[in-house]
Amino acid sequence: KVLLPLEKVLLLMPIPDEATVTLQPNWPLIYRGETITVRCEIQGGGRTEWTYEWKADKLDRRSTHNEYRITAATESDSGKYSCRGRNDYLLTEWSEVVTLTVSDEATVTLQPNWPLIYRGETITVRCEIQGGGRTEWTYEWKADKLDRRPTHNEHRITAATESDSGKYSCRGRNDYLLTEWSEVVTLTVSGKPKAQLSADDTDIPAGGSVTLTCSVKPSSGWKYHWYRGDTSSKVLTGQDAVSHSPGQISVSQEGLYWCRGGRGDPVYYTEYSDSVTIYKYGESGKTFMEYKVQRNLLCIYEYFRLKLMV
Repeated sequence: KVLLPLEKVLLLMPIPDEATVTLQPNWPLIYRGETITVRCEIQGGGRTEWTYEWKADKLDRRSTHNEYRITAATESDSGKYSCRGRNDYLLTEWSEVVTLTVSDEATVTLQPNWPLIYRGETITVRCEIQGGGRTEWTYEWKADKLDRRPTHNEHRITAATESDSGKYSCRGRNDYLLTEWSEVVTLTVSGKPKAQLSADDTDIPAGGSVTLTCSVKPSSGWKYHWYRGDTSSKVLTGQDAVSHSPGQISVSQEGLYWCRGGRGDPVYYTEYSDSVTIYKYGESGKTFMEYKVQRNLLCIYEYFRLKLMV
């Protein structure tokens, strides 16, 4: 019988790879009440008797087996899990950390997510359960103004009115789990807004331009539409004005200007702004100062004429 030196025996022994922590089932997020198994696997180590060591945030009693079964999971089971294996002649390295997250939260979202919506707009109130796509959920709602409680994950409001304002909360239910109520989201519906239009000057010098600014408050999601002449005119294009930023353009033609805001799909429009009249100076040959003095005198004359008529 030939005996091999110990060094050769050790060389003939396959060295198993590093330990690996796996989750069964392998879901990135599980919910309160679900069952999951945290397993320690050592590739190539199946024919050897192993004892296992665990590092875990929430394990009070350290298991020496290769799996740790969690039934009726709670948030306290969330944490980082790592393991290693030991036998008579070998101790593996610690595995890479696997993070387990246990959640029971639903979330109410508004689509689009504007802080204030206006009468006539369309908005969707949605209940979302993060990572819950693998399960069939039934939804429950708490809302100030919902007469009929939907069981689906969204409640679509078309042509919103002030009566749709209120607080919305939801939760999800399936065959074995009921989430907590979500945090409350407040929806505010206000009357139709009116755009505000201002000009940095009402006189265009020869060869120059003036800047017009249109705004709607609050300003979320608005695009601005510009008009010259009256509100039935076509929207101004890039040939008629130079756009500087959302809500601001420069114009070099005199006339009566208006604006309004639009947002959403279908587009919801604000009321038209009050008009601003822009005058073009330079055709009469007067100096700019003479033109300004003449304009001011005309304004004063018009003011006193109207006062005398009262």
